[in-house]
Amino acid sequence: LISCIQGNRQEDTAVDQARAQKEAAELHAAGEKRWGTDESKFNQILALRSIPQLRATFEEYRKIAGYDIVRTIEREMSGDLKRAFRTVAMVIHNTPRYFAEALDGSMRGAGTNDQTLIRIIVSRSEIDLADIRRTYVDLYHK
Repeated sequence: LISCIQGNRQEDTAVDQARAQKEAAELHAAGEKRWGTDESKFNQILALRSIPQLRATFEEYRKIAGYDIVRTIEREMSGDLKRAFRTVAMVIHNTPRYFAEALDGSMRGAGTNDQTLIRIIVSRSEIDLADIRRTYVDLYHK
């Protein structure tokens, strides 16, 4: 978690397709293809690569594994690490969908998780709240 918040992520928008293919294979080998998971490889790639580079890597991963990186994280990890890596992967894959699902989760069941609801609306209001709203309506028909 600390490596994700240190701010060492690459900021360039250029995508190195060869690197995406190589790192997708490394992620597959570090997770599904071995007994036990090499979390450090996931951490190294998820914490340092730019968002466009990670999107390309996740697409290459899908080609190699036949399913997306989130499924591997769900199956191979646990606890806070699983939650953190899953969140990073989901936000990078589709940010509006991630927040639409989080909003829905904050309003499900008895009562509302006001803290989560307010945090999402306030933090995303000037960034992509309109996109989140459209995605929410598409997903939940509300």
